[in-house]
Parts: sequence; C-alpha cells; structure tokens
Amino acid sequence: MKLGFLAALLSNMKIEELVEWAVNSGFDCLEIAAWPPKSKQICKYWGTNINVVELDKSKAEIIKDLFANHNIEISSLAYYANNLAADPKERESVHTHLKRVINAASLLNVDLVGTFIGRDHTKSIAENIKIAIEVFKGLVSYAKDHGVRLMIENCPMVGWQVEGLIGNIAYAPFIWEELFDSIPQSNFGLNFDPSHLIWQQIDYCQILDEFATKIFHCHAKDTKIIKDKLNRNGIYSKNWWIPKIPGSGDINWEKFTDALEKIGYSGVVSIELEDSVYEENEEKVKEGLLKSLNYLRSVIKEKKWIK
Repeated sequence: MKLGFLAALLSNMKIEELVEWAVNSGFDCLEIAAWPPKSKQICKYWGTNINVVELDKSKAEIIKDLFANHNIEISSLAYYANNLAADPKERESVHTHLKRVINAASLLNVDLVGTFIGRDHTKSIAENIKIAIEVFKGLVSYAKDHGVRLMIENCPMVGWQVEGLIGNIAYAPFIWEELFDSIPQSNFGLNFDPSHLIWQQIDYCQILDEFATKIFHCHAKDTKIIKDKLNRNGIYSKNWWIPKIPGSGDINWEKFTDALEKIGYSGVVSIELEDSVYEENEEKVKEGLLKSLNYLRSVIKEKKWIK
C-alpha cells in the first residue's frame, strides 16, 4: 500500500514544485487533479495540476520523466464531474473532457481515472440508475480501449444541483451493486471513501468484503458527527457532520486499515483534504496534508502489507 494525496488544493504550484514537495515530505504518490483550467473558480476542491487539454505525447514524456526521476507515482487522474447533467450541452462537455482525461492517463501510463456518476436532478434515483448504466457502458468501454480503469467515488454530493437533493447517485452499496451487475467489465470500480458512509450509518468496514474486487483506490478523509446539532436539528439539516483530516473525526482508522488488509487491498490510500481548518492558504493545506500523512503512517506502520 502507498500513501498519497489529491493535489487539487495545490493547483497554484507548478508540477515540478508539487512533485518535489511531495517527495521531500514522504509521500509515495500523487492523485493528480485534471479538471479543465479555471475550474477552481467554480469549486475550491477542483483544480488543474496537469492541463490535459494541451497534453500531447512530448509533454507527457516530460511529465513521466519528472515523476520517474523523483521516484514517485501518479496514482490516478481526478475529474469528479456530473456525467448525468440534466443540460445536454453540459453533459456532453463533461463526457468530452472525461475522455480527454482518459486519453491523458493513457499517454502518462496511468491506469486509473476517477469521476462521479452524478445525477440528472429532474429525475428520480431509479431513473438516474438506468441513465447511468447507458452512459457508463460507453465510458467504461472507451477507458478499456485506452488501457485505463474507470472508478467512481461514493460521495452523495448533497445539494450539488438542488438544495437537499443527492447530487451523485453512487452513494450507497445497493446502487454500486446494480451498476456493477449491469456493467461487469473488470476496469469499472470504486474510489472508496469511508467518510461518506459513516454519516449514512453504513458500516464502512463490513461492506469492503462484498466489493473487494471493485475497490481500485481509497480516499482518506474523516468525518466528525456533531451530535448536539444532530439532536437539535435532525438528519435533514445542514452541518451536523463535517469533513476532517484523518484522525480528527469518528472513523476508526485502525479498524478500517485492518479491514483493507483482510480483503487483500494493496493499492493507494490518498488523502483528500476538505477540512476547513486547513484550507486558508497553501501553507495550511500542506500542514493538513502532513498531519494526515503522519497520522496514517502511525496507524499502519506495523502492518506487513505496507510496501
């Protein structure tokens, strides 16, 4: 297993600076943000570490050499967007860019691309599942043709399109099951994030067994349940749970990493920093990433499956 981080919050750094800092800090790999340029103006958690729109073979060779010379890997390319957008033009734009990201992954010899299923907010969950199956059959096949595995993340994205509405339908195991049964290709799987399951009261360790072969990558992000707010305002209110860096919330990381060991997971655990305490500026982001790295290493240092 290797430890890395999603680098979207460090999009202002040049790729050379980012790689050097990551290596000097002790990270094994980087999850590279591949949103279109200027996406950070829309969402602070989006970013562009590598501009895949302009990437060609020669530029890809330079980037590959950079990572190889620093003995660090790219764990995946990240483009988490709404692949089921209600607006046909927006949906087409998302698919076009996702294919660019897949092309870039192929050029960079990176075998993983991460995205969201998303949602058409004008339709029900059941209707969206049917649409998702149609859409992703083509996207998964496209990825396979380029030697890439396509993974989806399980963040519910509540309120993404409409306040209070689930914005990404791949939020729960019963939906994963239907998607994977309908799209059985081996290059279609999960970027598994336990932080989105704990507040839904889903056992984030037990469910690993069922989807062991579909867990391609893991996000390390914690969740803190604010019980006073929950008791006062109920589950339909906002802000009764908040994202935190690993070790600052309610996830049992020893139990979770033990569960990963039991299913034979030997991939990447990538820190996804969404903790407001560590978002103010670049130095705070780096501080949060280093605290997360040190905590996770302290939890898993005795495990024989670390490489």
